[in-house]
Amino acid sequence: MKKLLAVLIVLGALALGLAYVAKNYLTVASTVVTKEVQEGIEAQDVIDAMLSKATELNMKYVGNLPLYKELRARDLESDHLEVFQFCNPEDARKMVDLDITFSAHLPCRITLVEKDKKLYLTMMDLDLLISIANLDEELLKIAQRVRDSLHAIMDAGVTGEF
Repeated sequence: MKKLLAVLIVLGALALGLAYVAKNYLTVASTVVTKEVQEGIEAQDVIDAMLSKATELNMKYVGNLPLYKELRARDLESDHLEVFQFCNPEDARKMVDLDITFSAHLPCRITLVEKDKKLYLTMMDLDLLISIANLDEELLKIAQRVRDSLHAIMDAGVTGEF
C-alpha cells in the first residue's frame, strides 16, 4: 500500500510538473514555424513559387482558403490571409493507418499572412509533432520527408524563386 501511495504521489508531482512546463514554456508561437518573405516579393510571386515547388516535390496542392477575400466580401478590411493545403495521399494514408489522430493534421497547411506591410509564411512545427509521435522507422522517414518538403515549399515562397 505504501508503494502504491508513493507511486501515486510521484505521478501526481510529474503531472503537475508537466502542466507547469506546458503553461509557462509552451506558447502558441513555439508550436509554429514562421518565415518572413524577402522584401519586394509580392504575394502572387510567393504563391507561384510555392505551388511550383510543391509539384516538384510530389506534394499535391489540394486547396486553399483565401480568407482575406471572404473578409473583403463582407466589407471588412483585411490584409492578405490565405491558407494553402498540401498532401501526399500515400503518406497520409500510412500515417492515418498507424493512428487515426494524424487525420486531424491533414492536409498539411502553410499560411500566407500579411502584417504591418510584410508577408510571412507560417506552418505547424512538425518537429514538435514528430518528437511526440510513436513512429516506426518507415513512418519517421515519411514524416521527416513531409517536413522537409514543407520547409522547401516555404523557402521557395520566401524567395519567390521556382
